[in-house]
Amino acid sequence: MTASTRFEAEVRLRQKLRTLDQNLLQALLAATVTDLQAAIPGLGETIAFAVKHIFAWVRENNPNVYVKGTFDVTHIPKGDPDCRLGVKKSSNQVQPAGSKKVKKVSLFGYGTGVAACTDPVYGDVVLAEYTLPFNKADVTSYRPLSQRAVMATNQFPTHVTADAAYDYWYVYETVAHRQGIAAIPLNNQGHEEVPRDPDGTPRCSQGLRMTPTYQFAHTNGYRAQRFRCPLLFPERTGEVCDHAQFAKGRGCVKDPNWEKGGLMRALLDRDSPLYHVVYTRAHLL
Repeated sequence: MTASTRFEAEVRLRQKLRTLDQNLLQALLAATVTDLQAAIPGLGETIAFAVKHIFAWVRENNPNVYVKGTFDVTHIPKGDPDCRLGVKKSSNQVQPAGSKKVKKVSLFGYGTGVAACTDPVYGDVVLAEYTLPFNKADVTSYRPLSQRAVMATNQFPTHVTADAAYDYWYVYETVAHRQGIAAIPLNNQGHEEVPRDPDGTPRCSQGLRMTPTYQFAHTNGYRAQRFRCPLLFPERTGEVCDHAQFAKGRGCVKDPNWEKGGLMRALLDRDSPLYHVVYTRAHLL
């Protein structure tokens, strides 16, 4: 087979794979999971979630070819009009000083979300998959992927685990109403992390336990609990504080997520043996 013939065969195969009946493939996967459940006790009790990046078969991904619009998020490659431009981050480059340098690679492709279990005998078992264009955040696939995994196993998982890209309250919420945990590292970007007491009550900048006032529906879709300055609420104590908000007469205000998933995210003991056992499953994929 010549190089040209091999290339044409690869193109036809990729086009065929893109147009396969998804319902048929999902049904085949579900049937496989059902058969494996009969052979593997406890399959699906702990589920790991991850996204695998797939490079699209397009010339825009060839670093030796310059194509106008390669780094334009609105650009649609002719070779695969369904793929989109995304950024893959890597923190594996250790510098001489010991710090890690984040390397970003722009590519056209997809992110395939996978829900899987690891068994010491059978190895990795895929329970569900959900593929999105690469411009979608990894966590976007969690809800549909979780639903497919529950349907495939006919049960809710006790524990789930994933990397820091899944550090969102609604991921924890899926296990918080049972006896399990979501073993996910904290991603402090975009979050205000404040000291908490074991019941979730925040402490102000002076280390004082804040006063709960009322709950409300937060614009981000969760139930929040408002906490106010303990020196001013429920009444003034006569003590003073050097915080700028105290001088304005309102004091510090905190509105933490008060859903069970939000509380688990903030209070989870990430040094516990259970956390490390569950989180290890994510690194076995």
